[in-house]
Amino acid sequence: MKVLDILAAVLLVVGGLNWGLVGAFQFDLVATIFGGETAILARMVYVLVGLSAVYQALSVKAIQSRWFSTKPALA
Repeated sequence: MKVLDILAAVLLVVGGLNWGLVGAFQFDLVATIFGGETAILARMVYVLVGLSAVYQALSVKAIQSRWFSTKPALA
C-alpha cells in the first residue's frame, strides 16, 4: 500500500503544480505535454489526479498508521 500512497502523493503534487501554473500564468502544463485539454492522455492524468485526491481524503488515518509507528521510541 505504501507504493499506492506514494503514487497518489506524486499525482497530487503534479495536480497542485499544474493548478498553480493555471492560476498564476493561465498555462496548463498537463494539456501542453499531452496534446490539449481534451486529449485522452491529458484527461487520464486529470482523472488520476482526482482519484488520488479522493484516495488521500478517504484514507488519511490509514495512511498515517502505515507510515508512522505509534510505538514509543527506545531511549
